[in-house]
Amino acid sequence: MSDIAPLPTLLVEPIVRAALLEDLGRAGDITTAAVVPREARFFGAMVARRPGTIAGTAAARIAFELVDHSFEISVLQPDGSVVAAGQPVMHIKGPAQAVVTAERTALNFISHLSGIATVTAELVAGVGNYKARITCTRKTTPNLRALEKHAVRAGGGVSHRFGLDDGILIKDNHVALAGGISPAIRSAKSGLGHMVKIEVEVDTLEQLEEALNEGVDAILLDNMGPDLLRKAVAMIDGRAMSEASGRITADQVPAIAASGVDIISAGWITHSAPALDLGLDFGVTR
Repeated sequence: MSDIAPLPTLLVEPIVRAALLEDLGRAGDITTAAVVPREARFFGAMVARRPGTIAGTAAARIAFELVDHSFEISVLQPDGSVVAAGQPVMHIKGPAQAVVTAERTALNFISHLSGIATVTAELVAGVGNYKARITCTRKTTPNLRALEKHAVRAGGGVSHRFGLDDGILIKDNHVALAGGISPAIRSAKSGLGHMVKIEVEVDTLEQLEEALNEGVDAILLDNMGPDLLRKAVAMIDGRAMSEASGRITADQVPAIAASGVDIISAGWITHSAPALDLGLDFGVTR
């Protein structure tokens, strides 16, 4: 289980509120209002249908509570918990109408975010005893970045820069427009605050040598195989952080980690992770 602090409710609540408003539209849940008796009560559990790592419990809980404040919700498996198929994640008790109305939004969040946590945990396991850490990128769903990066942490990974404003990452297009790696690095340093780090992307050992001669905090080794990565790590020799990136799959992680890199980044763990199947098992009383 990953021991991570929960995201502030102040940050999560507006995201969940917007999702509910999108679903409720102009007239609310007209099906539930017409079919489910107002006096009916719900009691039951949100259950994992497949094994995985849980993330998004706060978003799911808030989805129910925004629809009706009288819910009684107990989170049994907090973010970072590894669950088996059939294992309850939270117990829920409250008005049946409100449960059915909030159900899909709650499940959308927790299933998506748990899927991210699950694949992240798989990559982390692939690193084994090597020092490399698994990190996500900025390839996130618009407006869900905070939740998705939190889900990566729940799976045992770490976050790359959160946005364009908290670190300098000089990529190939920047290099081309600046006239080369050296001019790009020098321009970045000329206006850089002392708290901001510089990372530069390289494709070849020649580019790597040029970046090292200029002095940077981190090197992104793009689309290099394990053999080339080992040579690159040896060249870096602790002078900068080393990051392997570029179409990295779970099968490739052990060999990449063995190269000695500090970081392995994968954009697909946020933008293409399959959802973890969760559902509601419940009973109704009147």
